[in-house]
Amino acid sequence: MFVKQISVFIENTPGRLAEVTRILAANNIDLVSLSIADTTNFGILRGIVAEPEKTAALLSEHGYTVKLTDVLAVYVPDKPGGLAQILTMLSNERIALEYLYSFVRNANDFALIIFRVDQPQAARTLLTQAGVKLLTQRDIAAL
Repeated sequence: MFVKQISVFIENTPGRLAEVTRILAANNIDLVSLSIADTTNFGILRGIVAEPEKTAALLSEHGYTVKLTDVLAVYVPDKPGGLAQILTMLSNERIALEYLYSFVRNANDFALIIFRVDQPQAARTLLTQAGVKLLTQRDIAAL
């Protein structure tokens, strides 16, 4: 129950992010979730889309370096302590969190959070056994 995340390396200059989003818009690709990390010279757009392989190919055709990564898309109770509960489960099993970011969609009483961990299979098994709902790529496409 992994979803594919696209990571796009973008030169940190005015207009480059706008260009990427124009390419996506022109091809009817919706960023369901996104995070941007930057340094002085470049940024990394990490995002979730309904068709990650198509999106990666499209951006590669336009000269961008793109990588697909398996991540966990997790329903986290949207209340105080909800995220702490999930993070504690991972921590107790010595599963390290590399990064996380949230969705831009509403899921009723849940926040939708993307988790990148060092042991994805172990995290998936742990969370599933604990009754935590994970999204699939099909779920993403339906959002």
